[in-house]
Amino acid sequence: MSCCLTEFCRVQELKTVHEFLFHNKKTTPPPEENPKTQTAENDLTWDDSDWGAWDNPEATENGPPVDDDSAQSIGIPWLQDCVLSLSPCSDLLVVARETKAVFLSARWRTDEGGREEMNLAVSWSGTLSTEEGECISSVICIPLASQKRSSTGRPDWTCIVIGFTSGYVRFYTETGVLLLAQLLHEDPVLRLKCRTYAIPRHPGVTDQHEELSILYPAALVTIDGFSLFQSLRACRNQVARAAAAGSDVVQPPPLAYKKWGLQDMDTIVDHSSVGIMTLNVFDQMKNASILGGFHASVKGSPPAMSQYITVGGGPYTGFYYAIEGSSQPLLSHVALAVASKLTSALFNAASGWLGWKKQSEEEPPQKQKPKVEPATALPVRFGLPDSRRHGESICLSPCNTLAGVTDDFGRVTLLDVTRGIAIRMWKGYRDAQLGWVQVSEARGERELSSPSMPRRHAQFLVIYAPRRGILEVWGTQHGPRVGAFNVGKHCRLLYGGYRLMGVNSVTSQGWQLHTQQVCLLDPTSGVLRTVTIPFHLALSDKKSERAKDMHLLKRLGSLLKSKDVDPDLLESEARSMILDIKHPAIKKQALESLLANKNAPVSCLTNVIRALLDSLKGLDPEAVDESLLQLCSSQLKLLDLYTHIQLLHTEPNQEECPTCPGIEEDLTRVGPILQRYGELTSRPSVSFAEESGPLPVRDFLSQLECDGDALRIVHGDNSPLGSFLLWGCVTGQSPIQKVCDTLQESHISPQNLLTLLLSVWLSREKEVLKQPDAVKNLHTLLTRLSAMTGAVDESWDGQCVCPWWQQVRAVCVQSESSGAALLAALVAHRAAKASITSLAETKFQSDWEAVSLELEQWVVCVRQLEDGLALQTLLSLPSPQGSPGGATPRCSVKTLMESGRGGVADSVSKVLFRQALAPEALRDILQRRGESHHPPQQQQQQQPNELTAQDTPDNSQQHRIEELLLCVCQRFPDSLSPDLLFAHCCWEYMVQWNKDPEVGKNLEWSVEHLKMVSSPHIQLGIALMMWTTFLVKRFSAAAFLMEKVGKAPKDRLCRRDVGMGDSALTSFLGSCVQLLQILMEADARMEEESAPQLCVEEVWGGAEGPVSLAELALEQRGVHYPMVQHQCLLASLLHAAMTFSLKVKPLSLFDSKGKNAFFRDLTTIQLMPSGDMDPGLVALRQEFLLRVLTGWVKALGESQAAAGGAATSGGSGGGSVSPEDVWPDMCLELATLLQVNPDILRRHLVCELYNQGLDPRAEELMMEVEDKDVLGSQLLVLAGQRLCFSLLHNSEQTKPAMELLARLPPTLCTWLKAMDPSELRCPLVPLSQSSRLVSRVIESLPENHAQYSLALHLLEAVEVLGDGED
Repeated sequence: MSCCLTEFCRVQELKTVHEFLFHNKKTTPPPEENPKTQTAENDLTWDDSDWGAWDNPEATENGPPVDDDSAQSIGIPWLQDCVLSLSPCSDLLVVARETKAVFLSARWRTDEGGREEMNLAVSWSGTLSTEEGECISSVICIPLASQKRSSTGRPDWTCIVIGFTSGYVRFYTETGVLLLAQLLHEDPVLRLKCRTYAIPRHPGVTDQHEELSILYPAALVTIDGFSLFQSLRACRNQVARAAAAGSDVVQPPPLAYKKWGLQDMDTIVDHSSVGIMTLNVFDQMKNASILGGFHASVKGSPPAMSQYITVGGGPYTGFYYAIEGSSQPLLSHVALAVASKLTSALFNAASGWLGWKKQSEEEPPQKQKPKVEPATALPVRFGLPDSRRHGESICLSPCNTLAGVTDDFGRVTLLDVTRGIAIRMWKGYRDAQLGWVQVSEARGERELSSPSMPRRHAQFLVIYAPRRGILEVWGTQHGPRVGAFNVGKHCRLLYGGYRLMGVNSVTSQGWQLHTQQVCLLDPTSGVLRTVTIPFHLALSDKKSERAKDMHLLKRLGSLLKSKDVDPDLLESEARSMILDIKHPAIKKQALESLLANKNAPVSCLTNVIRALLDSLKGLDPEAVDESLLQLCSSQLKLLDLYTHIQLLHTEPNQEECPTCPGIEEDLTRVGPILQRYGELTSRPSVSFAEESGPLPVRDFLSQLECDGDALRIVHGDNSPLGSFLLWGCVTGQSPIQKVCDTLQESHISPQNLLTLLLSVWLSREKEVLKQPDAVKNLHTLLTRLSAMTGAVDESWDGQCVCPWWQQVRAVCVQSESSGAALLAALVAHRAAKASITSLAETKFQSDWEAVSLELEQWVVCVRQLEDGLALQTLLSLPSPQGSPGGATPRCSVKTLMESGRGGVADSVSKVLFRQALAPEALRDILQRRGESHHPPQQQQQQQPNELTAQDTPDNSQQHRIEELLLCVCQRFPDSLSPDLLFAHCCWEYMVQWNKDPEVGKNLEWSVEHLKMVSSPHIQLGIALMMWTTFLVKRFSAAAFLMEKVGKAPKDRLCRRDVGMGDSALTSFLGSCVQLLQILMEADARMEEESAPQLCVEEVWGGAEGPVSLAELALEQRGVHYPMVQHQCLLASLLHAAMTFSLKVKPLSLFDSKGKNAFFRDLTTIQLMPSGDMDPGLVALRQEFLLRVLTGWVKALGESQAAAGGAATSGGSGGGSVSPEDVWPDMCLELATLLQVNPDILRRHLVCELYNQGLDPRAEELMMEVEDKDVLGSQLLVLAGQRLCFSLLHNSEQTKPAMELLARLPPTLCTWLKAMDPSELRCPLVPLSQSSRLVSRVIESLPENHAQYSLALHLLEAVEVLGDGED
């Protein structure tokens, strides 16, 4: 146990900090090239070229990693030019330079090993100077204690105090918000230091008041800590209120401070405020006689004085004493810095205190300085004169008795503060940085050595020498160097010397706040380290027994860490070292470290403990530590048991286990499902290799402990211990009777042995299922354990539950190893039945079979475990290739009971999702399940299934899923009824779609499963919950997005607003339409059918847990049909717009009532649109529907062209309707709801089909058109465009066509020339179809129609042209 340098935090973004502070500045040159440094060394120099030999190569190689990029881009010595301060809580670091500052706050993150580590990251950065030409000269971070009762004595927030060269001292929050600013003196601020409350170590020691001291070149200002604490809290609360609500300004209490003018020193660069002290009577009389002479008078009580120590020049160190009461405290009005909107007359009056004004105000010609109070003169009492030496810094110890001072000669001087003398000096530490570490003696160690004495404390001085890159730890006052570390030449030693402000003697009770006393910041890697020092290093006696004991303990630790060590040497060395240790606590620690070593053999441990026991027995009984004696005896007992068990496992087993009656019948019944379960669980998987050989003695000792004469198992994973003790008996390799007798003699309770047996049986399930005799051996073991004393209560009569067998059932129902748990339950059931039967025979002596509550419990437990095994077998199915894998879900009877009545269906739905079983396939399986209740039909159906599985090997997985699913459904006929299974599958697919909306197939299959639910009540409830929980939010986002852009949005906008791409959005809207249609159909059927009764299997009737999905569905309120229809109408419009990429503002197609009714709760009654709609809206709706039909015709033509079919093959033959054929019917339905004339849509659709060249489809739809005259006129134009293209615009004009053109009547010729064939999407149509089209036109037009004669001429021309081509 020696000094160590421990990393506890890392500073991130050092490169960012450097770039911000040194913007447009060149990096400071290295020390060798810095002329200022060379000048400073001219006074007194020596050759330090060979000091590099102090560096430790191993420390350099094994040190923390250095970021190469940051090291190359950042000048190494840059941190020496900055002002740094670290909060004592290590949660805030401030780095400042000139006018800029950076605040770094603590952030916790998890590393690669899963451990939490703290980092300091930039939380605020900016420029803090407000006066012209001022720079930051000193910084200090003061954590303020919380005033809440729940966190008394804990830090609440941290105040950053910054001194400037202008004399201003400003106070900031962690986020850079200015709280207050004070100008207490007009000279630059040299140093800020703080003193906080510390618990007195001895009775009678004066409590030191908290204060903040500010050093100027010739003045010292001390601010009372209580006043500062209250003012800072008030300012912070005021700023918070101003930022939140803009409340009125409340003036905080004034600051109480004292200002001393330090006299009789030429230069002052640093100071320390020691606190209030009182001289003893002798020192009082001595001082009075020296100052006043022989006749000087002495007051009755010594006055209390505040002591201040300064360092600088002339004298080198000065001691000042300010008598309490000699100067009245000055009150400085606190000026608040809040938002500019709250600036009032009060702030205008106090702006001189703040040093800032609003930007909108004009600066006066002469800026008035705030009033500065004069200082009270304070002469130096005495000092350490040294004309050539100039002090650079002073560091006060935590106990306020010592102080370290550095000077320009490279010396470090240790001062006795009380006597005012230098008691020690170190040389060779130029530019040294100092810190103190106070270490307290451990309570237990002090109680062993001197219980009546108070705890001791030791002071260690930490010196960082940057020139040599070494950190040293020295014992004080005259102690040796106890630690040295190579740390680099550019670090900064951060030492505050204070803790929390705002803590007093009351709130510090039970205070255990951990703060770092000394921290070392390495700028090359950003690592913060702290020094840890054990107390025993402060013991000065070279022959101290404790120091010798610690040395022996350290030697033993080194010996145990060595890998290749001879066992005999280890035994002899360990025995001698442990016997040589004197302190019982250290001797116990050494023995525990030996027992915890993995390389120590059993014989070594046994011999060492026996030698230690013999030495303890030879001592005086009163001098023997009782805990050490108990440890030795208990560990020796455990080692003997370990050795005996090992010997028994090496003996051959000659015992024969008796057969268990009835167990063969049970195994035959559950054999098929056990075989399938074993096949699925024994497939190859990744696992960690187990260590070969027996259980290490270290693990054995750690899992057992002595409680008097009995042995008790330590809670945790007991399977390794159970394997060591009982696995040989389970496999039949060890004698069961001898092992049981040995364990009983060791006083391990039968309940603990039963726990070990079940843990090893359940944890090694794969091996158990492969062992043919394992069940028989388990029955023998269980019977022997049951016969032990204390296992089964003698008063048990069989008519109540036995705690012994209840323990077995509790373990089995909690286990996720379903196969092993079922086997254990079967064996225990038979053993309990035999025990109850023998008990009944002895009591009643009857041939009647015993009936007891215990056997009923076993029947239910076995049935539950069989059901759970069937379910676990289904859950163990491997995922199909190409699907994401994952851990196999595990279930137990307990988890199923706690998952409620819907837990089984929920687990099965997850399996079906993972297996990607289509809804139609699941429906077919459940249909076959219903048919399997009839034996003849079942036999007829099994044969074709087997042939299919043999003919198509790809269906083997499907066949296995069907087989296992049918098995589970037969065991859970009520929990897995078709409606419940479809409902849970529907919900599972919906949940998975919500996780990844890009996979639209999940949503589509969810709706397909919903369609298959036969009960309208469950169907409506599930659909309503899906709509409310998952769909309506995205649906409304899609509608508002389309309304905003006025067209089908692009992929980027869809992902931003809706959370899915454009193609996934199209599928989503289509599924929404289907879901809303299911809702309407279910609502219409609810009155015809009654609500179903939800049942559960008898053995699972005690399931408790969350409400099942079906129960939630039945609790849903009924929907308002017009509301659902209204949402479905909007969904259809959105789906059409996305499918055909149409321009539309969907919400603009409705009036204000219709818009307000969208996205509302479907169970509420809203004001819906009624009556005749505005003709303008009807015209917009008609235009949109016409464009939908146009888009559908275009898509139909493109799909047929891509398929390579002719235009005439677009008929809807074959008896099946393709998805494309849904759009015309949907548009006609929408037209009825939108008050649009359907006949207009039919005429438009016929014209578009002819335009696309799909004449057969158009002829079918012509029969439904009512206004034939208008349709005939429209089709006449299409026929003219076709003939115009054939005669005038075809590049391959034939001679008959030219002759026909010359013979045409002038009227027809003029009309044809006026046609525009470019409007035709398919102009190349056979003349036979065009002739048929003209014939349809003549049939549609009446003879008195104005264009009837034109149609006759057109028909004649088409027929002549067709004859000419033929």
